[in-house]
Amino acid sequence: MPWASTPQAVLTAWRRASASVFPDAAAQFSLPLKPTQAVHSTCWAESVEYSRRPAKPTASRMVMIVLRFMGRFRVMSRFARYGWAVLAYNLIVILWGAYVRASGSGAGCGAHWPLCNGEVIPRAPSLETLIELTHRATSGIAFLLVVGQLVWARRRFAAGTAVRAVAHVAMALMVTEALVGAGLVLFEYVADDASIARAYWLAAHLLNTFALVAALAVVPWLADGPAQPTFEMRGSEVTLLVVAVLGTMLLGMTGAITALGDTLFPARSLAEGMAQDFSPTAHFLLRLRIIHPTLAVLMAFVLWLAAGVNAMRRPAPTVRRLAVAVAVLVAVQLLAGLVNLLLLAPIWMQLVHLLLADLLWIALILLATAAITTAAITTAAGASAGRAGGMDPHGAR
Repeated sequence: MPWASTPQAVLTAWRRASASVFPDAAAQFSLPLKPTQAVHSTCWAESVEYSRRPAKPTASRMVMIVLRFMGRFRVMSRFARYGWAVLAYNLIVILWGAYVRASGSGAGCGAHWPLCNGEVIPRAPSLETLIELTHRATSGIAFLLVVGQLVWARRRFAAGTAVRAVAHVAMALMVTEALVGAGLVLFEYVADDASIARAYWLAAHLLNTFALVAALAVVPWLADGPAQPTFEMRGSEVTLLVVAVLGTMLLGMTGAITALGDTLFPARSLAEGMAQDFSPTAHFLLRLRIIHPTLAVLMAFVLWLAAGVNAMRRPAPTVRRLAVAVAVLVAVQLLAGLVNLLLLAPIWMQLVHLLLADLLWIALILLATAAITTAAITTAAGASAGRAGGMDPHGAR
């Protein structure tokens, strides 16, 4: 009957329209046009079938990156969607934790953990107590979400798979994140404490947070790929990525210490702040502030170099888009840092600066992950082509 084929025709038309709007989604996920065809992912095959057109870091291109990701989000697995949602929620928790520090509310529950001022739910809490208690509650939810991700990963993926291993790493880092946060409270490295010990703890807290965010980003990224992806760590472009990752971690640690100095010793003018930075009698937190912007400028060139080299040598579409994202986020972050300096680090600008730092970190980690898997796939493809043509993988007969 003519009307019997209507649902299938509508479904086919919808898929073809989606492919025209989101070409990368169609390229990475082969959606069936017949009910008998199995849905399968080919997101890793794009590493071989790539375009060699140069990438241009424009604003319109960044919009297309977001739209293309939205296209992927529609067709990715439920586990991957859950993983991205967990990552997004943890970013909100991180920003709220920064607000706790910037607003001086870290001592809102006193030197008590996990209780708040010795109570589960304090009576007649102050504003600082509500801010700190909210952070603890949202952190607890984040912990449970990561537990759920680990349980789901263990049920869905076999032992020894990359996704399952990274999910275990994320769970371990979430535990250490909670312990570091508890240590800050119990040792009273909060509120107006300006000791060097607090600076060390904040640097360690930032380091653990970066590692946690990296693991939470890699879990959904690998979820719809091969169960056992091959990683190729050779090549100067990979070395550049390692330097970029380590340098960005160091930059984040200096940023945490600089933000602490801005909170504890606010300047009334830019000139006063500059004078504090170079005064030999100033507090060590003030004298350390000059390190962060200096390192930021240096790392900007390192990140641009790493992104550019990987976009040229591993020009798979995903690698190229992530390289563009890294390059653009570096420029935006430099601008945000300058605005933060000129405005004397208001709380809202500190949060914007931190959010951009987290987004840049995620883009860099995903770029590194995509680049090393692309290197492995193209190496294997070259080896197969070489054997077929009587050549070795390096092209020598």
